[in-house]
Amino acid sequence: MSETAHIKLGEQEIDLPVFTGSEGEQSIDINKLRDLTGYVTLDSGFKNTGATKSSITFLDGELGILRYRGYPIEQLAEKSNFMEVTYLLLYGELPTNEQYIEFTDRITRHTLVHEDIKQFFDGFPSNAHPMGQLCSLMCTLSSFYPDALNPHMSANEVDMTITRILAKMPTLVSWIHKKSVGHPIMYPQNKFDYVTNFLYMVFGMRTEEYMPDPVVVDALDKLLILHADHEQNCSTSTVRMVGSSQANAYASVAAGVAALWGPLHGGANQQVIEMLEVIKRDGGNVAKYVEKAKDKNDNFRLMGFGHRVYKNFDPRAKIIKEACDNVLNKLGIHDPVLDIAKQLEEVALRDNYFVERKLYPNVDFYSGIIYRAIGFPTEMFTVLFALGRLPGWLSQWKEMRESGEPIGRPRQIYTGPTQRDYVNIAIR
Repeated sequence: MSETAHIKLGEQEIDLPVFTGSEGEQSIDINKLRDLTGYVTLDSGFKNTGATKSSITFLDGELGILRYRGYPIEQLAEKSNFMEVTYLLLYGELPTNEQYIEFTDRITRHTLVHEDIKQFFDGFPSNAHPMGQLCSLMCTLSSFYPDALNPHMSANEVDMTITRILAKMPTLVSWIHKKSVGHPIMYPQNKFDYVTNFLYMVFGMRTEEYMPDPVVVDALDKLLILHADHEQNCSTSTVRMVGSSQANAYASVAAGVAALWGPLHGGANQQVIEMLEVIKRDGGNVAKYVEKAKDKNDNFRLMGFGHRVYKNFDPRAKIIKEACDNVLNKLGIHDPVLDIAKQLEEVALRDNYFVERKLYPNVDFYSGIIYRAIGFPTEMFTVLFALGRLPGWLSQWKEMRESGEPIGRPRQIYTGPTQRDYVNIAIR
């Protein structure tokens, strides 16, 4: 007999089925709870609610485990590349050589963005926030591909929509960066791989030859892999929620961009650099700010240390720390802000206060350092996060669509006034 959960509500008793995931995660299936009892559950922030079944990503925060389709993130970061991981997330298996070539060629053929979209883009002020621009441009893309608005697209049409979004996102992100520095946009070069092409469009100039350093390419490729998916986080859940209404992929991804924009989600690595800037402006006294962080009566917090999900260690941090060291060593950058970052890292790795509380430098700490070292302005950091998270969003949207999930409709516990009669109290 299948395991059940026995629930007693006053004189009423019911049994609800227990569902066990492939990694042993157990859940109580409450789909019929309201129908059987009239009760709903209250779970602010959905911290204890499984909103879906998914076969894409497994995360265990207690043990520091992150796997895409069963593959440990450590192995993928060491042996794979971003395009191969993207294929894995979308289709469930690593591609054969033939599948990989066909997949990357297909993306390469769709990197150009329709010239008319530039008219929308040119309307943004030069100081418009990059995430606002990206969110708007992603929605604008849907206007140029009306077939993608059909909720009953064939599998081939879904693949084409996914291809277009993956291909055009780096181009749009490069436009946003170029606008922020007042430079003319660069068009994609199909002779380059995905990451190299992106860096070329971001940092290349029409008047001179540019080829990104292989160490920088490797570091960014790893960062994109590490950010590619992270289970049912705020932005991913938003993509699935919006997609559950049969909204098109462009709108769903734009909603994910909007959710990622918040400082409690995608803005963490930006907050790291802003914190380091504060320490620098105050004379660069790292010891002072370490003591402030230890003082429970001080509202200063060290950004980029510890993680709300990973209670032991962030498995991505060790991987990206090595890439961070490689970038700093290869580029030979002398930046007071990055010097402060290295001092903080040393303290956190040896000071008992941080060690005992598991306040280790996380992926946001190192990604912010890498982005700054490469040359990205702070406001671009969250856009780069979105570029990395794009395969996860699209994979989750695709899975949600294929599994025929119902439209999302959370319940609430109403706490407002009970019924009352209208009384005219306005002076007329």
